[in-house]
Amino acid sequence: MSGLILHHYPSSPFSEKIRLALGYKKLAWKSVIIPAIMPKPDVIALTGGYRKTPIMQVGADVYCDTALICDVLEHVEPEPTLYPPHLKGVSRVFAQWADGTLFWAAMAYNLQPRGAAQVFSKAPPEAAKAFSEDRKAMSGAMIRLRPADATCAYRSYLRRIAHMVEEHDFLFGTDPCVADFATYHPLWYTRVQVPLLADILNATPAVAEWMDRMAAIGHGGMSPFTAADAITVAHGAEPMPPGQNLLIDSAFQDDHGIALGTPVTVTAESFGPEPTAGVLVAATRTHYTLLREGPRTGAVHVHFPRIGYVLRKAEGA
Repeated sequence: MSGLILHHYPSSPFSEKIRLALGYKKLAWKSVIIPAIMPKPDVIALTGGYRKTPIMQVGADVYCDTALICDVLEHVEPEPTLYPPHLKGVSRVFAQWADGTLFWAAMAYNLQPRGAAQVFSKAPPEAAKAFSEDRKAMSGAMIRLRPADATCAYRSYLRRIAHMVEEHDFLFGTDPCVADFATYHPLWYTRVQVPLLADILNATPAVAEWMDRMAAIGHGGMSPFTAADAITVAHGAEPMPPGQNLLIDSAFQDDHGIALGTPVTVTAESFGPEPTAGVLVAATRTHYTLLREGPRTGAVHVHFPRIGYVLRKAEGA
C-alpha cells in the first residue's frame, strides 16, 4: 500500500519499532522527517495536539501511538502476522510491558550523563538543554528512574530476555511477533545511539544475536516525502468513515457516558500530556477517533488506542 506516510526522525526508538515492522511486512512507505522536539507545526496541524513520535498518516487519517499503528499495519498486510493466533494475548501483554517498563529503564540508562554527552556530542551545547527541557515538559509528574536504579533493572530485563531467545530465534518461537518489535527498539537505542554504553549487552550474547536477526529484517521500501506534501495529501483526501478505515472494529462501546458527536479531548495517561480536541466519531473496544478541522489540512480523523489514553468531554460540552 503506497499511501502509508510515517512521520518520524532517525534516532527515535519508537520509530525504529515501526520502521522494522514495515520491513517485516515488506511494505512501501513514505518517510517524513520531523523535529525531535517542539515546535512541530506540521505534526500539530495533523494531530491537533498530540506530539509524540511517530505518527502514521493514510490520506486524511492520522494514527497515533505505535500500539495502534501496529494494528493498522496488520490490517494493511496480514502476512506475516504480528499477532500469531496462539500468541494474540501474550504478545500484546509483553509488548505493553516492553513499551513501558523496559523502555523507561533502558532510556534512563541510555541518557545518563555519559550517554547524553555522546548523543549530543556533535550538536551545539544548547541542543542538549533544549532536548532535556522538552522531555521534562512531556514527563509531567512521572517518576523517572535514577541511572543507578535503571542500570540494575535493565541488566535484569536483559537476562530475562536472554532466557527467551536462548531457546528460540525470536522471543516466542521461530518468527518475530509484536513483542519482538516492542522489545527491540530501546535496546537498539543502546547499541546504535549510545555505543559508549552498549557494553551492558555483553553479558547476554544471546540478546545480541537476536538483535542481529531483528536488524536484518530491514525497513521495507522507504521513499522520502516532505511534510508540506503530507499536509497536501491530507487536505486533498476525505477521512475514511468509521468501520471502513484501517482499524478492524467499529461497534460503539460506551464506557464513559459520552455520546458520539460530542466535543471531547483525548490525552495520554502519562508521557506527553498535550490534549487533542475534536468531535468523537468512534469509540470502539480498541480505539477512539476524533474528527478535527484545520485550515491547512481540512477535515481529518485522528485515531488513538483506548489503552494508555484518557477520554473526556470538552469543557462546556
